[in-house]
Amino acid sequence: MPATVQIDVLRESDAARCAELERLLFPEDDPWSERAFTEEVRAGHPYLAARDGELLVGYAGLGFVAGPPHAEAEIHTIGVDPAHQRRGIGRALLRGLLAVADELAATVFLEVRTDNDAARALYEAEGFAVVGLRKRYYRPSGADAHTMRREPKS
Repeated sequence: MPATVQIDVLRESDAARCAELERLLFPEDDPWSERAFTEEVRAGHPYLAARDGELLVGYAGLGFVAGPPHAEAEIHTIGVDPAHQRRGIGRALLRGLLAVADELAATVFLEVRTDNDAARALYEAEGFAVVGLRKRYYRPSGADAHTMRREPKS
């Protein structure tokens, strides 16, 4: 990851930029709105931002669906500006979310498009394994998704 990029907490004021990146990254699959990001941050879900100076270049979010003693979490979203991809920013964001999940020894789930080889390789490198297939999961494109799981780290 470039030395100029810092990971910190996503703020409500970042929601418009997140929605802009969503439209760029996921134009076929109902990208999240500014309001959706604002609501996630207000709800207190762990969301991270990657910033190159003042510019938001990436974001990631996690939600807990069950608490201890058998905690479970799901990766809601990860996105990195195409101009900043392949520099380790997505991996740093993912590791930040996983550190939060590991504090509660949570099993972590996510969905990834079956045709997104780069994302799937990243997830596998970070300990995720495919555990299922969701046909026509993404809308409106109808793309399939793999469900992936990572066991808790102690």
